[in-house]
Amino acid sequence: MSDNVAIDPETLRQAAGQAVGALKVLANEDRLLLLNQLSQGEMCVGELEEALGIHQPTLSQQLGVLRNEGIVHTRREGKRICYSLADPRLLDILQVLYKLYGHKK
Repeated sequence: MSDNVAIDPETLRQAAGQAVGALKVLANEDRLLLLNQLSQGEMCVGELEEALGIHQPTLSQQLGVLRNEGIVHTRREGKRICYSLADPRLLDILQVLYKLYGHKK
């Protein structure tokens, strides 16, 4: 923003709305853990439960929120449902959060 470029208020309002939506989704510890795990690649429900220790029904509830918000894709593999990140912009946010809070000082 330091390039002295005029900022269109409507464009800024839309971008702010999208950013707030993403931050609301990330503002839940279980969802943040799920997204961090999925940033490593696709995982099925059982794998997520084992890796994170988030049990049913919490796991299903939070995956449902992520699915409804369009943040994750689902893929059925027989009886298993696998999840992956749908919005690559979240990877950038997750990387910043990890950089700020993930390393012990």
